[in-house]
Amino acid sequence: MELVILGASGFIGSVITTEALARGHQVTAVVSRPQRVEAKAGLTVVGLDINDTAALTKLLSGKAIVISAFSGHAQQDVKGYYLKAFNSVFTAATAAKVGRLLVVGGAATLKLPDGSRLLDSPDFPAEYRATAEGAAEVLQQLRSQNTLNWSFLSPAAEIFPGDKTGSFRLGLDNLLTDSEGNSRISNGDYAAAMLDEAEQPQHINQRFTLAY
Repeated sequence: MELVILGASGFIGSVITTEALARGHQVTAVVSRPQRVEAKAGLTVVGLDINDTAALTKLLSGKAIVISAFSGHAQQDVKGYYLKAFNSVFTAATAAKVGRLLVVGGAATLKLPDGSRLLDSPDFPAEYRATAEGAAEVLQQLRSQNTLNWSFLSPAAEIFPGDKTGSFRLGLDNLLTDSEGNSRISNGDYAAAMLDEAEQPQHINQRFTLAY
């Protein structure tokens, strides 16, 4: 397949890109600093500000699958940047009539056993709140529209650098934990789950999650 990956040089985007290339897909990597991305067979690197909606619309025109993996972690206003940039992505993807938009989401909107969200827990880390609140608004935006086919993949509560094992569980809106109460996943397995969804859609217009 031909995939467009937005934010392809980031913590998760880079691993999704590597996994996609390993599976033989053609990848267009959209990044703000193309010099950070190593040239590889099957990879086209495009330097583009995703807030340039017109340029992004042109790039996405007619594309079957777009994976949004950008984050605003390097910005002063993390939430503000994330929401503005995602609105540009959503507008461009809709205008360009892309087949599906797959979104790298956060874990904070996953539900705990008592029905509350992880985000609402009193011990939710303050340093992740801006990103989490932005992702929560994006999920609501996707759920409230019917013009664009989408999927939103929430990781486990802890996502860490690690290889793909291929052994993990999938869920929908509830936080998945193991027998010891831990909720963990490697970015390698996260990338595998995202590419599985791209290749064989199981969660169209749904949020889903994964954990060990």
